[in-house]
Amino acid sequence: MTEDKLAVLIDADNVPYSNVKEMLEEIAKNGTPTIKRIYADWTKPTVSGWKNVLLENAITPIQQYSYTTGKNSSDSALIIDAMDILYSEKVNGFCIVSSDSDFTRLATRLREAGMTVIGFGEKKTPKPFISACDKFIYLEILKTGTVDTVVATKSIEKSKKEDPISKVDTETIRIITESVNDLADDNGWTFLGSLGNYILKKKPDFDPRNYGFSKLLPLIKDIDKFEIDEIDTGVNNIRHIYLKQK
Repeated sequence: MTEDKLAVLIDADNVPYSNVKEMLEEIAKNGTPTIKRIYADWTKPTVSGWKNVLLENAITPIQQYSYTTGKNSSDSALIIDAMDILYSEKVNGFCIVSSDSDFTRLATRLREAGMTVIGFGEKKTPKPFISACDKFIYLEILKTGTVDTVVATKSIEKSKKEDPISKVDTETIRIITESVNDLADDNGWTFLGSLGNYILKKKPDFDPRNYGFSKLLPLIKDIDKFEIDEIDTGVNNIRHIYLKQK
């Protein structure tokens, strides 16, 4: 299976530089970042913190002067580059890193062209941009990196982050419940492996880490509305997990 080639385009004016390493590690889970560019007016002191980060992570800075006060010219440069990359046919997907809703139409256009679009931004990101992406990941959940390594699988499943950025509210539970029922077989069972991607189609910013869980299974167990059946395949401790509504 060929791994997707991704173009990573970063709006330096609208995201912090503090957790770029963790963000690139997250991107690597979805494909290979073959193009990495970041846009800003680099003459401004407000983006000076990015400069060391660029060298450490091989990100190409694109200079865009602000010709008019109050206007973000970096947005236009990023959008033009994205369309050039799209027509070059060198990538299979895009990672747009910004908390700015100005990229909503760009994300929609890229998806119309058959590209996978993954968004990264802060919790304050407007809903339209989030909804325009196939998947949206909040930068806040990456600040602590991945969950600490735990030897026992059961310990991993029980582990929670101390600081979730969202609560498991009734709307989230409703989406999970509806998704389980949508995918259920004749006996009401749903394969967990299919559930996460299906929920993302309804809620692009869904991620168990938002709620303090490392994986989907411990989140499902914590909700305590589903019966769970774990089947040992007998191969390398691999389990097939199914669930249905109680």
